[in-house]
Amino acid sequence: MDNYSYIANAHGNYIDEMYSDYQADPNSVDETWARFFEGFDFATTKFGSNGSSAGLDDKELQVYQLIHAYRGRAHLRSNTNPVRQRKNRAPRLDLSDFGLNDKDLETSFEVGSELGLGKAKLKDIIAALKKIYEGTIGFEYMYIRHADRLEWFKHKIETESLSYKPKPNEVKRILSKLNEAVVFENFLHTKYIGQKRFSLEGGETLIPALDAMINKGADLGIEEFVIGMAHRGRLNVLTNTMGKTYEQIFNEFEGAHPEEEMGDGDVKYHMGFSSTVSTESGKKVYLKLNPNPSHLEAVNPVVEGYTRSMIDRIYKDDSKIVPVLIHGDAAVAAQGILYEVTQMQKLKGYATGGTIHFVINNQVGFTTDFEDARSSIYCTDVAKVIDAPVFHVNGDDPEAVVFCMQMAVEYRQKFKRDVFVDMVCYRRHGHNESDEPKFTQPSLYNIISKHPNPREIYNKKLIERGDVSADVAKNMDKEFRALLQDRLNMAKQDSIPYQFQKTQKEWLTLRKATQEDFEKSPKTGVKQAVVDKIGNALTTIPENFKPLKQIDKLLKTRKEQFFDKKELDWAGGELLAYGSLLDDGYYVRLSGQDVQRGTFSHRHAVLKDAETNEEYNSLNHIGANHKFAIYNSLLSEYGVLGFEFGYSWAHPKILAIWEAQFGDFANGAQTMIDQFIMTGETKWLRQSGLVMLLPHGQEGQGPEHSSARLERFLKACAGLNVVVTNLTTPANNFHALRRQMTWEFRKPLVNMSPKSLLRHPKVVSPVKEFTSGSFQEFIDDSYATAAKCKRLILCTGKVYYDLLEEQQKSKRKDVAIVRMEQLYPIAQTQLDAILKKYKSAKDVVWVQEEPGNAGAWGYILRNMYKKIPNLDFIAKTDSASPAVGYLNIHKQKQAELVAKAFDVK
Repeated sequence: MDNYSYIANAHGNYIDEMYSDYQADPNSVDETWARFFEGFDFATTKFGSNGSSAGLDDKELQVYQLIHAYRGRAHLRSNTNPVRQRKNRAPRLDLSDFGLNDKDLETSFEVGSELGLGKAKLKDIIAALKKIYEGTIGFEYMYIRHADRLEWFKHKIETESLSYKPKPNEVKRILSKLNEAVVFENFLHTKYIGQKRFSLEGGETLIPALDAMINKGADLGIEEFVIGMAHRGRLNVLTNTMGKTYEQIFNEFEGAHPEEEMGDGDVKYHMGFSSTVSTESGKKVYLKLNPNPSHLEAVNPVVEGYTRSMIDRIYKDDSKIVPVLIHGDAAVAAQGILYEVTQMQKLKGYATGGTIHFVINNQVGFTTDFEDARSSIYCTDVAKVIDAPVFHVNGDDPEAVVFCMQMAVEYRQKFKRDVFVDMVCYRRHGHNESDEPKFTQPSLYNIISKHPNPREIYNKKLIERGDVSADVAKNMDKEFRALLQDRLNMAKQDSIPYQFQKTQKEWLTLRKATQEDFEKSPKTGVKQAVVDKIGNALTTIPENFKPLKQIDKLLKTRKEQFFDKKELDWAGGELLAYGSLLDDGYYVRLSGQDVQRGTFSHRHAVLKDAETNEEYNSLNHIGANHKFAIYNSLLSEYGVLGFEFGYSWAHPKILAIWEAQFGDFANGAQTMIDQFIMTGETKWLRQSGLVMLLPHGQEGQGPEHSSARLERFLKACAGLNVVVTNLTTPANNFHALRRQMTWEFRKPLVNMSPKSLLRHPKVVSPVKEFTSGSFQEFIDDSYATAAKCKRLILCTGKVYYDLLEEQQKSKRKDVAIVRMEQLYPIAQTQLDAILKKYKSAKDVVWVQEEPGNAGAWGYILRNMYKKIPNLDFIAKTDSASPAVGYLNIHKQKQAELVAKAFDVK
């Protein structure tokens, strides 16, 4: 017991205290001590506190600790690597580690019952442990802290894994799916030499694994799988799992462009696909593979958001739809987005009922060996953060991989938790097919070049095992060669009939946008009765609800706005937009950091009881068809924005909104903005109505809380891909939000939303502007005299109110201020009308409070210099930083800016 000498050296009273704590609550003590006390209790229960001899009790406990250690650490030496020896991870599973030796091997121990063996010799206990835990599957699960899940997992591993033997028809199907996978890669390698395809060669067992997942899942009630994956194996999955025909894939290799599709397109290994497949038991399952750019794990939150949207609107049950994320080993270890997504697992605003993660672990990331790609032992160690079990499995053992996938699906369905399958395999070629892998891994690729593919290994295994006769194997091999020849002859396949889902039919009713759509917005006003209904909901609370004093004052102010003054501030107009859309039957979902209250304490969509902390969501009490889904998010931008984008992709009748705490927080989500939001429609022909609210404006708060980097968004505008606004009135914000759902198409909306304007006394709109009219792309000057104007100022957003104050204070009717509320797309006819109206002006200037090398100026110049030859600009000095860090300097610079705007010669 030398390895446990710390027990003897510990203070006796302290151990007694810990044991008492353990008996009251096993989770109250350190896990190591909990496991010790568990073993102590076991031995005491089996043999009594005064066993036949102290030696027997000690030995039983030592063997129990050995069993426990195998459960927790044997995965470190399981046979999971098909092409090279595993590193020595010092699992400490030798007899001497537990005070045992070879003399004990013939001794029988009662503790054998832990493995279902009854009283058994130590050598038989060890043999069973090796068979269970040192085979081609490494089970990593002992860190799970929920007893029911831990016991379920333990039971499945120590009973079903031992007895698992696929039926003859299952064996044939596994071999058939391996054939398909190998045929596909073999064909492409022969036909399209050197072309990038990111082949699955070495990891072909993914295809029977997905097949097993679909069949098992359908039997457990799953109706749809939503899949996200990077490049490796995507084309193989598209054909042999999703049912995309070889002919379609070939056309893409030939560079064909479907005539009926418009857009820039994307490379074939980024594309998505949807299909309906039939399982072995005759069930129909929807499969959706989301498109994904080269940013690998970027698709993860999109898949989760799409899945949650389908749960909320269509399935109403997270057991019928399952997100599946297929990772590469280097990406799953190093891409931080996966951590953000795993932290969403059980959050009420983001939970999807558990995700099945499958890792194609080819042990190399681009050209980097795994030893240089991570510090953790496993690429999947992020799973421990959420107590997700991991199956590490040898990709050359298809039956073991299939078993893992079936068990993973069962675990997910039973416990609604994430689960990881880490299939250790290899990559036969380099990062792509034109890359030479021996430059960086010469010894590894010498082994791989001689290593048979998984189909050949499995075929040989079946013959040796007697599961398949030599004649059957020969016929299978003949069928395999015939299948290959068919593909080489480019034999056509019949497309799998696809039945559109309800949400997809809704997307089909939409059309593409044209420039004419942005010249004048549709009517989006609501009836007075709707305003009153929502006003009542926003100002009424239950009798037993006790708000804070500040909230009580807020409710009184809101009531005055809706029913007495009949003018609404920003929060009132925004909530009216949401409530009216709910009343129209649309879904509205808003998430982000502090959105329920609002970063600037303006929204207060969800109230909290001062005594009970109970929530009251006002807009859930307007009698609408749907509830207002508003969630304070985890402290994430990349993941949460991706989630909301995926949510918006599921169906067109939802207004999905992400609000950044400050606009510059969008920096952390730039990948999602560039790869999905700004380019998704042109690359993948998928529309989205996502709204981004990005608080923006120079207000002396320093460089990190001033700019949403408007210039970045405007530089990415082209082809009517997005709408970019910087609004100045509550009514225009109301109409902009309603317009998102009124249009016969969907476009992302990027709004530079306000901060100080949320409480500015002039930033109010009369109720009549909500009950009539539409969104205003430009707002004209109602103060200046057009015929006498010497200067026309064009501006956008918050700086307008600084200019307005000066204009009215100095009574400058010779300077007109026109607000450009929508920066992209530009309403050209309205702009022409404004320029014509103020033709007397000697000059036209663009005024912005951002530095000259930021903000909208570059975009305005690029798009208006031909139309306005005398166009000039006024802005702050060019700067690497978006704003100054000192309030006094900010005020000085802002005053100079305004003064310059009215310095008309």
